[in-house]
Amino acid sequence: MNWNKWVRQTHRWLAIAFTVAVIVNIVALGQEKPAVWVGLLALLPLGLLLFTGLYLFVLPYAAKWRSGRRTDGTEEEKRNFKEAD
Repeated sequence: MNWNKWVRQTHRWLAIAFTVAVIVNIVALGQEKPAVWVGLLALLPLGLLLFTGLYLFVLPYAAKWRSGRRTDGTEEEKRNFKEAD
């Protein structure tokens, strides 16, 4: 499995862990005296989701930047750009 697929799969599993942590937190709030650590339970997957999500968000832009493709301009400008090479 390559790096991008690994990050995508990790992001999916973290989303499931975050959802479970939020559900546990909601159930714990219904208790008479909720434990403080349960409120912090969702923060770890949420922080990891932030980093993997940002990586996945930037990935297509980084691929375009590395390949040197232009995303703006008309078709004629793109053709002229290719001919200049």
